[in-house]
Amino acid sequence: MTERESPIDSIRLTGLRIFAHHGVLDFERENGQEFIIDLEIAVDLAPAAVSDDVTKTIHYGELAEAVYAAVQADAVDLIETVAERVAAIALGYERAEQVTVTIHKPAAPITVPFSDVSVTITRSRPLSHNAATGQRP
Repeated sequence: MTERESPIDSIRLTGLRIFAHHGVLDFERENGQEFIIDLEIAVDLAPAAVSDDVTKTIHYGELAEAVYAAVQADAVDLIETVAERVAAIALGYERAEQVTVTIHKPAAPITVPFSDVSVTITRSRPLSHNAATGQRP
């Protein structure tokens, strides 16, 4: 099996609850609200599994703390912007190949009954970086 054909494994963080002040409306910025973040990061886990070495994977505890700090920082209008910020954090880890991020805004200011509002984005590491580090695209 060539490197390109090897399976893509993943690390998932689901339901990170973060209180922040994002939103278009003034009261959202002033009062804040809870956001729920889900991430799925494509990463080859075989080197870590074989070596039992945390440096050959993505330390999900450190990732969770970095995402938490990034979501709390600098209020923005759109959860789309928050999702891009979180994706950039995840792809900042050298072993991350691709990330899917969902930002849930369960207290969105909507005037009709609803369960959740969310946006989901998928971003990949640029091909030039994959080639330079020997990672799959």
